[in-house]
Amino acid sequence: HFPGLVQLPLLRDVRECRQVEEVVAAERPEIVFHAAALKHLPMVEANPLEGVLTNIVGSRNVAEAARASGAALVVMISTDKAVNPTSVMGATKRLAESFCQALDLYEARRGAAYGQGTRYVTVRFGNVLGSTGSVVPLFARQLTAGGPLTVTDPEADRFFMTVREAVELVLQASALSPAPETTDARGKIFVLDMGEPVKIVDLARQMIRLAGLRIERDIKIEFIGLRPGEKLHEELFHPAEPLMPTANPAIRLAAPRTADYAMLARAIDELEDNARSRREERVLQLLERLVPEYRRSTPGSRAAAASVG
Repeated sequence: HFPGLVQLPLLRDVRECRQVEEVVAAERPEIVFHAAALKHLPMVEANPLEGVLTNIVGSRNVAEAARASGAALVVMISTDKAVNPTSVMGATKRLAESFCQALDLYEARRGAAYGQGTRYVTVRFGNVLGSTGSVVPLFARQLTAGGPLTVTDPEADRFFMTVREAVELVLQASALSPAPETTDARGKIFVLDMGEPVKIVDLARQMIRLAGLRIERDIKIEFIGLRPGEKLHEELFHPAEPLMPTANPAIRLAAPRTADYAMLARAIDELEDNARSRREERVLQLLERLVPEYRRSTPGSRAAAASVG
């Protein structure tokens, strides 16, 4: 849509602080959109150290590099799986949210009241229809192969948003984010009103019908059970996050459960040290301490996730 836009593709590792700092310092962006993450739930469940390094340490690296370079705004992309997480992926995204919220509040208190300092905004996505790894492309492939369409549980449901809605949420969150001097409105999470959640089995049935096929006669639906770390129902907000309206009635703000920036910075340093030293049990213990609502799956079910696509 923007053929005249200058693009500079660079391949860097978000987990390596020096690489992130060098790029951000060289380009000096005004706005940073942080979307780099490991989001495949079973894969992160089976490889928690990689999830911690990418989703938590990587987010810390981007956030701190943006502040050091004088960026005006950082927009971090999060997920509804960060709310009351039952998976490693959800817990890592929740801690990344907490860090950005804490850093935003810290910047406000540190003297950003005169238009200086970096603002940090988090946006929570539901399931983006058609995105890589989402259920719609999976069902399409299974339809092409003659089935069956695999559904975890008859009662499983999810919040869905289109790619356009996802992009608009990010852009509007950037525009709606509070000015530096409004310290009482800092550290918020933006969430799109996605309506009622959709049952995955209903989506499967609809896709079979749209393909001109008959359910069970032409294409079967197979229930395979919840994967390790998965929930029957996702949530958009934590009960401790009071909701606030925005200028856009379709977008709401969640007030943060505040955490101390210095404490989180030290904790992430400890997480990084243990993750790079491959001390998995210690890393999971730290995650449970830092995200109290997180309840990890058993070692056996987590190991089984390694074989689940």
